[in-house]
Amino acid sequence: MSLRYAVLGLLAERPASGYELAQMFEQSLQRWAWYARHSQIYPELNKLAEEGVITVAEEGARGRRTYALADSGRAELREWLLKTPETPVVRDESTLRLFLLPTLDTADRRRLVEYARAEAEQLGAEIEVIIERLDGWRTPERPITFGRLAAEYGRLAYQAQREWADWALERMDKPARG
Repeated sequence: MSLRYAVLGLLAERPASGYELAQMFEQSLQRWAWYARHSQIYPELNKLAEEGVITVAEEGARGRRTYALADSGRAELREWLLKTPETPVVRDESTLRLFLLPTLDTADRRRLVEYARAEAEQLGAEIEVIIERLDGWRTPERPITFGRLAAEYGRLAYQAQREWADWALERMDKPARG
């Protein structure tokens, strides 16, 4: 269901073709928030257009269509954003691996936690570059740019992952009390 709202949200930012939306997923959302293939995006666009929540704003060569968000789509997106989510079913492979770390010997545990720390360091650095770019697009009329709040969330999440890894590595070296 979230593909629907990801598409509506991207179109709230600006009208786009299916190809442009696929590029936005690839370049912005795929790595950080939501993954969608071309084969998923185009049927979703057709469905949303049939429902009237998006419109075909322009048709170009070779059947290229540019879609825009209709008022009803903006209202639906707003309603979804403001609705308190139900308790989500989480499928986070990285967290599951951390949960199961005690099944490994100390050397393997250490290697995985060090990897988690290095990954957080790398991805945190990538987010910093993105944040700098997004902050460069700010204007007095638009003090917060598209994606900036999510980028800050990511920055803080990777900071927390690094801090957790440091904490975990320190605990692995200490014998249990008792």
